[in-house]
Amino acid sequence: MITGLINVEFEPIIPLSIRRADGKVFTQDAIVDTGFNGWLSLPPDLITQLNLTWKRRGRAVLGDGSECVFDVYEAVVVWDGALVKIPVDEADSEPLVGMSLMEGYQLTIQVFEGGQVELCKVSTV
Repeated sequence: MITGLINVEFEPIIPLSIRRADGKVFTQDAIVDTGFNGWLSLPPDLITQLNLTWKRRGRAVLGDGSECVFDVYEAVVVWDGALVKIPVDEADSEPLVGMSLMEGYQLTIQVFEGGQVELCKVSTV
């Protein structure tokens, strides 16, 4: 299970551990964003700090209907105790955890400041 808290701005925050190129693990708080269908987005300065590997360019249609082009990198994250290799979209925003990374999990949020955020793996028997 992955747990976090609702911050003062009512954002669901979870800690996310990312392996740097040298193997050291860096932990960063990230916002759970159910409107983002990607895996993870990180700001350029954090991508540089982590020395992530560039993979390709990506395109997305934003909520306002505009289209943007961005760089996509590769990272290894510690997700619910397992190492997972994922694409990371570069974005000038706070780190965001998207729906692709949360696939197979149940998201429960207590919507009040300090409320619990829980991601639990769903058993598919």
